[in-house]
Parts: sequence; C-alpha cells; structure tokens
Amino acid sequence: MSPDPQPGAGGAGASTEPLGAEGAQRLRETWLLVATFLVAVAGLIYELIAATLSSYLLGDSVRQFSYVIGIFLSAMGLGAWLSRFVARAMSGFVWAQILLGIAGGFMAPVVFFTFAWMESVTLPLYGLLILVGLLSGMEIPLIARVLKEIGAPEFRFENVLSVDYIGALVASLAFPLLIIPHLGLMPASLTFGALNLVVAGLSLWIFRQEISRLQVVTWALALLITLIGLWQAERLVSVSESNLFEDDIIFSEATPYQQITVTRYRNRTRLFLDYSIQFDSLDEHRYHESLVHPAMAQASRRKSVLILGGGDGMAAREVLRWAEVEQVTLVDLDPRVTELFRDHADLSQLNAGALGDPRVEIRNLDAWRFVEESDEVFDVIVIDLPDPKNLALSKLYSRQFYGALVERLSAHGIMVTQAGSPLFAREAFWSIHATLQASRNPQAPGQGLQTQPYHAYLPSFGDWGFVLATAAPLVERPLKLPTGLRYLTPDVWRAALVFDPQTGPVAVEVNTLQSHALVGYYLDGWARWFE
Repeated sequence: MSPDPQPGAGGAGASTEPLGAEGAQRLRETWLLVATFLVAVAGLIYELIAATLSSYLLGDSVRQFSYVIGIFLSAMGLGAWLSRFVARAMSGFVWAQILLGIAGGFMAPVVFFTFAWMESVTLPLYGLLILVGLLSGMEIPLIARVLKEIGAPEFRFENVLSVDYIGALVASLAFPLLIIPHLGLMPASLTFGALNLVVAGLSLWIFRQEISRLQVVTWALALLITLIGLWQAERLVSVSESNLFEDDIIFSEATPYQQITVTRYRNRTRLFLDYSIQFDSLDEHRYHESLVHPAMAQASRRKSVLILGGGDGMAAREVLRWAEVEQVTLVDLDPRVTELFRDHADLSQLNAGALGDPRVEIRNLDAWRFVEESDEVFDVIVIDLPDPKNLALSKLYSRQFYGALVERLSAHGIMVTQAGSPLFAREAFWSIHATLQASRNPQAPGQGLQTQPYHAYLPSFGDWGFVLATAAPLVERPLKLPTGLRYLTPDVWRAALVFDPQTGPVAVEVNTLQSHALVGYYLDGWARWFE
C-alpha cells in the first residue's frame, strides 16, 4: 500500500528530523490524536450517508440501515487486520486518507448519478461502502503504530480509542441536526472527503521526511478534484435530480426527517418525499376526496377534526369544505413540509390556503407522541400517513396505536385511514383492516372496532384503499356531500365498497409492535409487481 520513501528519507521509526526536540515531539503526538478525532467523524458520516442513500433509493430504512452498519463494521474489521501488512505506518495512514477522500467524498455523487442514469444503486453503493470501511478500519491501528514508533512517552491504546469514540458521537449528533439540513447528502459527502484530504495534507507536512513525492502529487490532484466538486456541488445536485425526475424541480431540500422535492410541468405539480411520490396535482383530488368525505358524511358531529400526517394541507382543504367544522388539528412530523405548503405562494394554492385558515392548528410532532400525550377528543380522525414500508411507520398502523387513537375519538366519532393498494399490496391492505378490527374497543370491551373497507382508482397510484372504523356500530347514512367535489359522488361511493376477486379479503395477520407483519406484506406485495 505504501511506496518506498524517497532516497534520504527515513522510515516511520527512523526519521532524521530532530524528533528529540520537545516541540516537534509534542506537535506529532497532538496531531495524531486530533487526526484520530477527525477521521472518526468522517468515517461515521460516510456510514450514515450510505445508510441514508440506501433508505432513500432502495426503501425499507430499517433493513437498509442494518445492512449498511453490518457491512461497514465487517469491512472495518477486515481493514484493521490488513493494516498489519502495511510496512510503513505513517505512509500507509496518508494513503488511507487520500483514498478515503476520493472514495468517501465521491460516494454520494457516484450513487446519485448511477441511480439517475442507470436506475441501479446496489453495486456502486455497497462497493464504495466496503472500500470506505476497509480504509477506515486501517486508520486506528496505523495511528497507534505511529505513536509507538515516535516514542510517545504516555501512549496508551485506550486513549486513541476514546478519542475515536468521541468523534463518532460528535458525528452522530451533527449528522441529523447540522449536516443534512445545511449541506445535503452530496455536498456533505464531498465536504468530508475534503476533510480526509486535509488530514492527509497536514500529516504530509508534519511527517514530511517520511513520505514520497508520489503521495504529494496524488494528494494534490485528489484535493483539486474534490474542491472542484464542492465548487460545483449545487450544479451536480441539480443535474442528478433533473435525471431522477421527469419534470422541472421547483423546490428541493433535505430536512432532518426526509428529502423534500417538488416538481412541476406546466400546471402539474408533484410532491416527492425521500424520492417517493406523495401526490400529483392532476389526480390528488380523487385520493383526498375519497379519504376525507365518507368519514365526514358518516359522522354524527363534525366540529373537531384530527388529521395525522397530511402536511401538504390537501386533507385539511377537504375537511374545511364542511361548514360545521370549528377546529382542525393537523399533526405532521416535519415542520418544513407544513411551512412550505402554508407559506409558498404557488403551493399553498393547491390546498386553497387551508394551512393558513384560523380554524387549523398545526402541531409538528410524532403522531404516536401526540396521541399518547393529548387528552383531546375529536369527532373525526383522518389518518393520512405514509405507507408502512418500514418499522417506524408500521408502528402507526399497529393494534397498539389504533387502541390508543380510539381513546381520542368521541363516543359517536369515526376515523379513517389510507391503507395502501388492495391490488399491488393486497395482504398489506387487509392486514390494516384486520388490525383495526382487532384493536381495543373502549365501548365494547373484548370486541374490536367496527370497520368498512373501500377503494378508489387513482391514475398516479392505481387502485387505492381506505378503511373507516368506529367504536360504536356503523350507522349507514345517506352520503350527503359538500359542493365543489370533482370525483366523489353517491354512485362512486357505492362502487367503492365492491372488491373484485383480485382485491378482495385474504387471510392475514394482525399488525402488532411485536410482529410488524405489515412491513413484510407491504414490501413483498410491491416487489411482486414492480421488481
């Protein structure tokens, strides 16, 4: 891994520099501990970037984070073992930093561009992850060897590990709070690649009698390319995203919770969260009218309404069509989404200014936390949450969550949830239905909730399902609808209650916090159709 030094240069333990001088010795020892901290930060950031990329582009964040962590740690272990074959520790450490600056720094750009042009991500992502893990695993053993070789009088290996772990802690805190919101994935990748190259450059200078001319030239070229990448980072992001999305991007931002992208073509606007489409303005009314109005029409009272999710304000728009509504509480985790659809002039038009209506109160909280901590009671509850594609979302479709949520429902209240596609993810849809039927009913102990499944066709998504649920027996009322609807009619509602043989009920498990059967049903169903 390490070329021979130039003639006249000593080995890592035989430098001709006057290391006996107290200042030079202290500088080297201090720098090696500082370098340990910096490389620990960069290494964990690369791991988090890879995990975030895989969850964005491959889905199922729990599974992808697990794969990334396991593969990265295994590669680090192999790298630590391989470090014993590096003849000159300091030269090997410098090469590791240079290669990390390239492989880690360009990880996100390579993955995004590969996905945008080839719709493939697994090979480049995990290939670069393994390479970064191998190089990261070499760092601490090599630093420890250098400290011994320079005769650090108080060197203890556990001190190096302590600094390494502190660096990992700093990276884990900074990644969601500072790095993603202020940099984004691609600039962050390049920034920490530059950090590795800075570590390499300072090491080249401090240990300048122990390095080769080839290292200096390679380092300089790598730094130049990385700095150019950082300079053009915004353009790189724009180019990759323009190939990921069919339409013009009018807004793109990474928040601590997700990647938000809004696209537009002529009068057609689409919202993507983590690169998955959430609505298309051409047909979103079919979804939101189907989600909201059957529940509102069947409710005996409509004064207070709770919406879980729905940060785009479309469900709130439909709720506010009912004149009896006095209070709407909208709970959405990401404040940036609700700010965007409340304050952005063009986007707020899509929800008719619903999020700015004085009857609407926005609470940016986790839905589970809100339900646990609130003592409010609502006449109608609308659940407009993302699909249950991972464990974090699956818990919001669990028997335990529905059991807590029904406590927030008035005696004759009604709630409705979007439940995915009964065609593409048939088992997942009927698992949500079965879970509601099995959830605790405070009005009839020992019995589950009363349910009514139904579905509608959405051109952007296909056949899409919903489930109504009440604690009291469902009382069928004529479907009296507000004016101005473009899709839902009494005839459409009657048809929505009919399921064909390919979408009808199947035997499924109830989704619980212990089983999370829903995630498997969801992923298997969509994979069967689209992989």
